[in-house]
Amino acid sequence: MRADRDHFTPTQRVLHWLMAICILAMLFIGVGMVSTVTATYLTLVSIHKPLGIGILVLALLRLVLRLKAGAPALPPDLPQPMKLAAKLSHVLLYVLMIAMPLLGWGMLSAAAYLVELFGGYRLPPIAPQSDALHTALWNAHRTLAFVLFAVILIHIAAVLFHALIRRDGVFEAMAPIRVRDPAAPLD
Repeated sequence: MRADRDHFTPTQRVLHWLMAICILAMLFIGVGMVSTVTATYLTLVSIHKPLGIGILVLALLRLVLRLKAGAPALPPDLPQPMKLAAKLSHVLLYVLMIAMPLLGWGMLSAAAYLVELFGGYRLPPIAPQSDALHTALWNAHRTLAFVLFAVILIHIAAVLFHALIRRDGVFEAMAPIRVRDPAAPLD
């Protein structure tokens, strides 16, 4: 955390909101994939694979920026358990944002499927072909998707808590646009 500023950098904010859109889309695409047997399945898969790799690249970029630029300090009056929960939830989000695409890529590799990106570029396999490995990675990918969904819901609840109840500037630090300080007088 960096105490010398009260907002994330513009690049960090853009990446955060871009990834939020991509991850929510990915979760809904994933649900659609596993709940259909129509031709729509192939369309969803053709979006799911490159979007997953895009999320992986963005997550790694975000992690580098986070390590380099840091983050604004949490409010000093925030109880210690809440500070710990905030730190642990962010670590978990980064782990999931990186692990999920890698598990998907590994799962496809184990099933001898290629990850084709837009433009016809194909990624090399990252796991040996194995039915047992494919099943294990599929189960892990599916389970972590539910974990990611739960963590996102908790993250949104925390954002609403900070924005609407505490009004402590935590939401404003990552807001996509500058939000007027509720304590500041109107012009």
